[in-house]
Amino acid sequence: MTDEQNQVSMPSKYDPLGTEAKWYKYWIDGKFFEATGDKTKEPYTIVIPPPNVTGKLHLGHAWDSTLQDILVRVKRMQGYDALWLPGMDHAGIATQAKVEGKLREQGTSRYDLGREKFIEKSWEWKAEYAEFIREQWAKLGLSLDYSRERFTLDEGLSEAVKEVFVRLYEEGLIYRGEYIINWDPDTKTALSDIEVIYKDVQGGFYHMKYPLADGSGHIEVATTRPETMLGDTAVAVHPKDERYQDLIGKKVILPIVGREIEIVADDYVDMEFGSGAVKITPAHDPNDFEIGNRHDLERVLVMDEGGKMNENAGKYQGMDRFECRKQIVKDLQEDGILFHIEEHAHSVGHSERSGAVVEPYLSTQWFVKMGPLAEQAIELQKSEGKVNFVPERFEKTYMHWIENIRDWCISRQLWWGHRIPAWHHKETDEIYVGRTAPEDIENWEQDEDVLDTWFSSALWPFSTMGWPNVDAEDFQRHYSTNALVTGYDIIYFWVARMIFQGIHFTDERPFKDVLIHGLIRDEQGRKMSKSLGNGVDPLEVIDKYGADALRFFISTGSSPGNDLRFYWEKVEANWNFANKIWNASRFALMNMDGLKYKEIDISGKKSIADKWILTRLQETTDHVTKFIDTYEFGEVGRSLYNFIWDDFCDWYIEMAKLPLNGENEEAKHTTRSILAYVLDETMRLLHPFMPFITEEVWQHLPHKGESITIASWPVKEESLMDTESVKDMQLLQEIIRSVRNTRSELNVSMSREIKLYIKANSSNVLAQLERGKSYLQRFCNPSELVISTDLEAPEKSMSSILSGVELYMPLEGLLDLDAEIDRLNKEVKRLDGEVIRLQKKLGNEGFIKKAPESVVAEEREKEKDYTAQREKVQLRIAELKK
Repeated sequence: MTDEQNQVSMPSKYDPLGTEAKWYKYWIDGKFFEATGDKTKEPYTIVIPPPNVTGKLHLGHAWDSTLQDILVRVKRMQGYDALWLPGMDHAGIATQAKVEGKLREQGTSRYDLGREKFIEKSWEWKAEYAEFIREQWAKLGLSLDYSRERFTLDEGLSEAVKEVFVRLYEEGLIYRGEYIINWDPDTKTALSDIEVIYKDVQGGFYHMKYPLADGSGHIEVATTRPETMLGDTAVAVHPKDERYQDLIGKKVILPIVGREIEIVADDYVDMEFGSGAVKITPAHDPNDFEIGNRHDLERVLVMDEGGKMNENAGKYQGMDRFECRKQIVKDLQEDGILFHIEEHAHSVGHSERSGAVVEPYLSTQWFVKMGPLAEQAIELQKSEGKVNFVPERFEKTYMHWIENIRDWCISRQLWWGHRIPAWHHKETDEIYVGRTAPEDIENWEQDEDVLDTWFSSALWPFSTMGWPNVDAEDFQRHYSTNALVTGYDIIYFWVARMIFQGIHFTDERPFKDVLIHGLIRDEQGRKMSKSLGNGVDPLEVIDKYGADALRFFISTGSSPGNDLRFYWEKVEANWNFANKIWNASRFALMNMDGLKYKEIDISGKKSIADKWILTRLQETTDHVTKFIDTYEFGEVGRSLYNFIWDDFCDWYIEMAKLPLNGENEEAKHTTRSILAYVLDETMRLLHPFMPFITEEVWQHLPHKGESITIASWPVKEESLMDTESVKDMQLLQEIIRSVRNTRSELNVSMSREIKLYIKANSSNVLAQLERGKSYLQRFCNPSELVISTDLEAPEKSMSSILSGVELYMPLEGLLDLDAEIDRLNKEVKRLDGEVIRLQKKLGNEGFIKKAPESVVAEEREKEKDYTAQREKVQLRIAELKK
């Protein structure tokens, strides 16, 4: 946009939606977001946490990606070769569930289609929802380098996943074995420990008597899952428990089944809990599995993969596990085996994906041996090159998990995902793991399972850069990355896994800093969820108030690591902020009189206000830059808001009207130049937070360059600092505010002239007042302005004692003093009555004891408020009687 166009074409009202759509296309077409590979520039890199291709993005995504966008935009403007790499995650369990749901609606299933056709359908789903995600990224204004967009199932990343699996297998860090795993009966797949969400559930503790095989009595056991007793293969007691010394080695008869099982001694048993005897079900409990291994017990699986009882459950075969529980409890009661049901609240694991109750289940799966990998990650944190957590407290959270980590179950019984690069020989059961299939492929069958989605996500920082080709240009230039921005809820899921995979395969930390944010909650502090119906669609917010208003709210509304409560009112307040910027910019442009970029000159003679606004700009630039470097975006927001709204809009623009409306052409030109300069610099500082409106305003200003996105970042100019002007302005502002407040108290409009006497307490203050006299004349509107160090207080005047000055405003002619005093005395009487009434109420012990605490607190607040009001009115009366 040319200088000639800038002032003419700026609309009278700001239209967020029209502005935002226009500029995003301009940025993409101009390739302003693409990393150039310019070797003269230092690289700065962030990889986006890849959203799942399962649906629309939520407010949490908007928050997370806005924080990243701020960092990247700042670095790009600071002259870095900034790369923000976009991409998406295939989200194995979640996406397969969505696609299967769609197929059910069409009256078919994945089994009807077969694996190959089902995967084709899943790719179609990915294509559709990936486009939705890109549209949302565009709506938010994210400065992503789309030329480098990646997907966790694309060819390059699939090669990286295969390479990592094979290497870990060759190193003995991936193995296949039969273990108790977390099983989701709804999606029929294994889950890792951190995909299990524990919820408190009110259930039962079922006490049973298992008869001794020799008929000499019974032993008491208890369980929360009576349906699993069908798979019991022992009863365990502690070897030092004197109650059971003579029973160790004996047999009991398993009720209903009739199988004889042994009583074994094991140190795991807690003698103090319950009866001190524990039923052992090695195929359905992880602790029982370990006990079974120590005692070479049989593993009897009594459920199928869908949570139904299998052939080992006898007459209960085909029943759902919870139906079986009800029936078996009834049968055991009838047989006199179950003698007591105790109400019992306990923590039950649920699938993070489907919500189903997780079943501990004996299954053959693939695992990563985590000990050696965790040790590398722990050692990294002891070095100077460690990963920096922001806030630091989250490093303890990470370290606690990594120091107590268990082996990771990485196989999933799905079709959508990275198929495990392992083949089973059809005749010998030999397992072959390799980067390519066996040469005699006709004799082999590839493993049916796919890898846990987090296995590929853990490689994201380096697989997206071209690894395992370590000579790849992006890997050489942009790895390791500078920062990761993510929520505290996936430190275990993702952050930890990226660190141990990164250090193991690249010998480098995958990122220098990890900025942790919290969760977005509703106004009441509740987590947003479908069940509560309290979710907010970010696109709905953008359609109503624009992306800039949403971005500024979510990025500056909390400190690192803390949750953020969503308030529509706060988004609206930031929309008002955008309009304030628009109107101030429009005023400035209307008064620039065709000023061109090359004509901007701020070296001329400057007023107090000119010097002050330039100083405040330098201070704001310094604060904003430092706070961004430490990820304190809330502080950045406060600095920018206060400077733009208060300093620039409310004060400087008003003061700039004096020279703009005057006759001094040199002063006019200096003021126009300062308006242009300050607006330009301010838009640059604000740009990473509110990219659309800042681009629009900047393009209307006299400027140099194609886009604000690649304009240089402001730096503090010491030559423009003037501390004297700051002191002068502080004094002038304090006086002007005081006069305005007094006018308001007396109901005297600003248009009405008043007498104003100002007593300075020193010659320095007197000099300050003389320098700022024109501003006092303009903004206090006095008919008479007296400034002196030797001044007697006028009779019957309102006074204010400020720092270094005393203000006096004679009341004669402004109001009927006697009538005002009479009115105020009546007000004191009314307030006396309210205070006495409340004091009596609060002195009543019966009220204090019976009323809710909140009511008592409210009444105490009322008493304080009325007392303060009364004191204020009494002071006013005293002033008027002087």
